[in-house]
Amino acid sequence: MQALSILPSKTDCLLKLETPFHFIRRKRRNPRFFKGFRSGFDFRDSSDDLGYGFVSRCYWGSKNHSFGSSVVPLALAFEEQAVASKTDSNSVDEPVKEDNSDPDSFKKHHNLPLESTKGENKSKRVDTRALASSLRSAKTANDVETVLGDKGDLPLQVYSTIIRAFGRDKKMKSAIAVLEWLQQKNPGPNLFIYNSILGAIKQAEEFDHVERIMDDMMINGISPNVVTYNTLMGIALAQGREIEALALFDEIKTKGLSPSPASYSTALLSYRRMEDGFGALNFYDDFRNKYQNGEIGRNDKNEDWETEAKKLEDFVVRICYQVMRRWLVNSEDSSHKVLRLLTCMDQAGLQTGRAEHERLIWACTREEHYSVAKELYNRIRGGYGSDISLSVCNHVIWLLGKAKKWWAALEIYEDLLDKGPKPNNMSYELIVSHFNFLLTAARRKGIWRWGVQLLDKMQEKGLKPGSKEWNSVLIACSKASEPSAAIQIFTRMIENGEKPTIISYGALLSALEKGKLYDEALRVWKHMVKMGVEPNAYAYTIMASVYAAQGKFNIVESIIREMPVSGVELNAVTFNAIITACARNSMAGSAYEWFQRMEVEKIEPNEVSYEMLIVALAKDGKPKLAYDMYLRARVKGLSLCSKAYDALVEAACRGGVSIDLSLIGPVPPAAPPPPPESKKRTEISEDLEDLGDVSKSRLFDMNNEYMDFIN
Repeated sequence: MQALSILPSKTDCLLKLETPFHFIRRKRRNPRFFKGFRSGFDFRDSSDDLGYGFVSRCYWGSKNHSFGSSVVPLALAFEEQAVASKTDSNSVDEPVKEDNSDPDSFKKHHNLPLESTKGENKSKRVDTRALASSLRSAKTANDVETVLGDKGDLPLQVYSTIIRAFGRDKKMKSAIAVLEWLQQKNPGPNLFIYNSILGAIKQAEEFDHVERIMDDMMINGISPNVVTYNTLMGIALAQGREIEALALFDEIKTKGLSPSPASYSTALLSYRRMEDGFGALNFYDDFRNKYQNGEIGRNDKNEDWETEAKKLEDFVVRICYQVMRRWLVNSEDSSHKVLRLLTCMDQAGLQTGRAEHERLIWACTREEHYSVAKELYNRIRGGYGSDISLSVCNHVIWLLGKAKKWWAALEIYEDLLDKGPKPNNMSYELIVSHFNFLLTAARRKGIWRWGVQLLDKMQEKGLKPGSKEWNSVLIACSKASEPSAAIQIFTRMIENGEKPTIISYGALLSALEKGKLYDEALRVWKHMVKMGVEPNAYAYTIMASVYAAQGKFNIVESIIREMPVSGVELNAVTFNAIITACARNSMAGSAYEWFQRMEVEKIEPNEVSYEMLIVALAKDGKPKLAYDMYLRARVKGLSLCSKAYDALVEAACRGGVSIDLSLIGPVPPAAPPPPPESKKRTEISEDLEDLGDVSKSRLFDMNNEYMDFIN
């Protein structure tokens, strides 16, 4: 069995996975193990073809030693896979023994004088720290000979320890010098030494030496073992050649060798580096089938394959989740790949946990990720119930809102109310912001009934609508010219303890003005003043329009004079409202007077000013004046609508007045005709889709509300 390394190298950093693995080594109490040998390996004499009779097998603790079923042997996959022991990272001063059964074992251990015994190997204490220190500056085999020439024959594990120490210290020239010196000996270095030098190359990241070392092994007739291949796979990964690492794994079997757990974990890591979650899953599935069928580990008594299989299962789950996270943070949309890999993991029977699901949810940040976040949320709810992070729930609510899946977000909030955990202020603010978007859509489209139902739903779920929400529905009522509904909403707003703002009063005044409920508008105005709400330009404009429609121009005049005193600037909008009110009530003369008043107030008339005045004059039988106004607008470069053009031409024909059509220009393009009823319904359905997915239980008969509004 090959040695299992537990300490990550600086470059490996535990395979660069986000969640570090912690390997815990138990102390050996076996008296057969030499206490001074800190790595914990037991070297025994053997007739193995590794030679020199000092090592053929090394043991990591005992056969039953385990890192825990949840820990994958990551360090095994990417650390040097030397048969020899790994020394303490802070020291290379390691005593070496050949046989603990030696009668002089105690004397060797305590560095006491040894009695000469004919036919027995002489054992002695070797200060590897001192040897390594004296060789740090060695560059050639001659330099090594100068230091080691008088040391006699030393066990090869001494040289292996020194070589690996040089690898950690990035002293590859010194390590190569030791190898070249050994090659001058007879016999030369064996597989054990070559594996050590390959491990040093990987740690030092000086990969140019790999080809030379492999050529030397071939020339000397030394065949690589699984440790060699594992180290070469690690080197390929360190160079970013994942395909080559997988090819080396396949070569292990073609050479008649059996892959070790480290081989499988390194191959899985290759798929992780390629971000190929499906490849990693298929690779593990093939391993599991062979293991269950007895094709793996059948005659291997040195590996606890049951434990290793569990570690590999944990490893592939972690790899799949890390690959999915990478997919989610990439620029392209990989949501479909994430969902498919989750399904494949389910089919493979891989166990997943709540923590992994939640980490994936946090990686969902773009609109297109909503389907992944919702699926992961459902998995957590289905498997763990209320044992879910509230911050994760809030993140899902936010993401669904970002993707305009408002009703799906509301379902999450309802789960918090019904199943827990209890929503906090963030949950409340997020769901209210979603309702605000829906209410804004209702306001923009004038769908007042839908806005009312949204308010009802908010109150049903314990959400208190604020002035912003109430105002959205009031404005929708105003756009739809629904004064009765506006009055009801305004009344409910006050009953629910919400103080109306100037926007509230303005929307209500607008709805009343459009419904020609002038007396009610006046009462609302007085109520607004009584409540101490300062009117703005919009409120003044509405009231000026109300009084103009009634012909009460003295009050209109008072409003115009009051506006500058109140700090509200006069503008074209206010005068246009007055002119429009006069035009609609057949008061063309008054409309013309207020048009002239604009010039007195030094307010430039715009297209609306001219259009409404021309229409009023044409209807009042004054085509000549209307014609003059049209030419004046043309001179100013204004583009009037087809309604003003048609009213002028019709009035001229009816009154027998000749006009020069070439002077008033071409006929303006007519406004597009309203779509037929079937097309209206199609457009409404598209509008519903734009607002997000709505489950049947959450629809509130929205489509019917749209149809009622149209009809």
